[in-house]
Amino acid sequence: MQQFYAEYQGNEFLQPLVAEISWSKHLVIMSKCKDMQERQFYILATKKFGWTKDVLIHQVEQNTYERYLLGQTNFDDTLPEKLKQQAVLAVKDEYHFGFTELIDGHSEAELEQALVKNIRTFLIEFGGDFSFIGNQYRIEVESEEYYIDLLLFHRRLQCLVAVELKVGKFIPEYKGKMEFYLNLLNDRVRLPNENEAIGIIVCKSKKRTIVEYALKDSKKPIGVATYSLLSALPEAYRELLPSQEDIAEKLAGFI
Repeated sequence: MQQFYAEYQGNEFLQPLVAEISWSKHLVIMSKCKDMQERQFYILATKKFGWTKDVLIHQVEQNTYERYLLGQTNFDDTLPEKLKQQAVLAVKDEYHFGFTELIDGHSEAELEQALVKNIRTFLIEFGGDFSFIGNQYRIEVESEEYYIDLLLFHRRLQCLVAVELKVGKFIPEYKGKMEFYLNLLNDRVRLPNENEAIGIIVCKSKKRTIVEYALKDSKKPIGVATYSLLSALPEAYRELLPSQEDIAEKLAGFI
């Protein structure tokens, strides 16, 4: 209680949020997060999305704050206001697939099969609101067959999520293929009560500026992420975090 009072009283950002979540959740955030803006993010997100204590702990341990700040999507320009923030949180900047026990040199087919074999762990890593629909999801158009690597459904967003897996670096052409898949899903698979589908391209590596230009004028909601076979967020990622002013602007979107 003394520590809580000392660290929160008089803080213009944190003090107004004290009553927004339960005491036990404040203890989690206070013990695991030392940066003021990081604490603000988790308090706001817990309130906004109704995270339980266990979900909050999982989100902190999965570095959701850093991945929210670093995530590369065009959701701000392609999704309605009511879906933007939840959609941004639904896509990480990097996924950890160490549970697959793959080694470098694996193929896309091997990666896909390893993820499907470990589907429960994969969905936990991807996020608690995702459900698995199928892999190599087939759609036929004028006698031509097309296959989406992984098709998921996001319960909170109420939309289909197409996932394309690439074992190499991101190239701009991947964006056009994903747009094609999203058009097919929206026209042929999506139910009347569902929102439009979103796409996630998961690559082994990416150059952030290339991704920015590729997504710049796209009209379809797409995120580009990387994956690693390690279990920890690379320390170099923290060096990419935006300035405190930019972080404050992003956090303002939660309020």
